[in-house]
Amino acid sequence: MDNFLELIKWEKLILAMKETIYMTSISVIATFLIGLLLGLLLFLTAKGNMWENKLVNSIISVIVNVFRSIPFIILIVLLIPFTKILVGTMLGANAALPALIIGAAPFYARMVEIALREIDRGVIEASQSMGANNGHVIFKVLIPESMPALISGITVTAISLVGFTAMAGVIGAGGLGHFAYLEGFQRNNSIVTATATVAILIIVFIIQFIGDYFTKITDKR
Repeated sequence: MDNFLELIKWEKLILAMKETIYMTSISVIATFLIGLLLGLLLFLTAKGNMWENKLVNSIISVIVNVFRSIPFIILIVLLIPFTKILVGTMLGANAALPALIIGAAPFYARMVEIALREIDRGVIEASQSMGANNGHVIFKVLIPESMPALISGITVTAISLVGFTAMAGVIGAGGLGHFAYLEGFQRNNSIVTATATVAILIIVFIIQFIGDYFTKITDKR
């Protein structure tokens, strides 16, 4: 039993968990803000909506589709020059953040757009008929009405980001992916690999639980 516990390397495991939680937390916050902005722009500039603008809508749509379609492991490599300029290095948890955010924000933007499209147009028209300006419609109608779907969407995105951090870890970003690869796979230590997998699952379950909880308390139905 003592040998089993020694093989796990607890100090490195705890550090790896902290790095994974750090990368996931920062990227989820940034993804939520950027994705919400992009999703709102996609919705508002679409045909028949308040800021209808075909050119702007097409440009944002292309940007979102392009970055949403690039496999994450390829995106990390493509962003290495940008990451070096921004962070100064391509190694460590901070170096993974640009790729995590750029990879996840477009995905979440589409989920935001879908959530906004599901809002009853009658609710929007009713608020406008009562004199609500564009700001009030966005912050008092669109976002509150779509909040359960927005929370559900960011929960799914956060879980995907945990997986992205594991992939980023393989090329030196740190976290549980790096721990599993360096201490488990390269050293042929299956116990470390299995422990890292369990740690990732625990983080995922916690994210899902929190997301489900807030989705339920914001759902007015």
